[in-house]
Amino acid sequence: MDADELEEVRDVFDLFDFWDGRDGMIDAVKVGDLLRCIGLNPTIAQSIKVGATKKMGEKQYKFEEFLAIYKEISETLEQGTFADYNEAFKTFDREGQGLIPSAEMRHVLTSLGERLTDNEVDSIIQWTETHEDIDGNVKFADFIKKVMAGPFPDKK
Repeated sequence: MDADELEEVRDVFDLFDFWDGRDGMIDAVKVGDLLRCIGLNPTIAQSIKVGATKKMGEKQYKFEEFLAIYKEISETLEQGTFADYNEAFKTFDREGQGLIPSAEMRHVLTSLGERLTDNEVDSIIQWTETHEDIDGNVKFADFIKKVMAGPFPDKK
């Protein structure tokens, strides 16, 4: 881990600590959110496996303890590739034209894998500026690229 990465992790940790009352610790229930703010994307199950909790107040971490969690997740987290996600969406592309009905995309995102809420899907669709064509379809390759770029593509 280089100095810039360490500083970024520290800054995000300090921000979460500020929200928690400035005691030098963060609640374990926020581990997954903190990791996501740093740019990792663990599932809820992965977060719990490395020490996150489901309820507030069960456990807290000092920076050094969280840093060990960050290192473990950053070294073991398997990120899907564009090709992986594209293949998954192709199973819903009945005509092989790179399109998926937006209602079906919403259904997949809210009912398969680590399910998103309707509000989370609405936020993602708005953030990615995903628009339906006249037939109610979405170009899934464009959607995948925007999601994989992250919320701040200009800062990478």
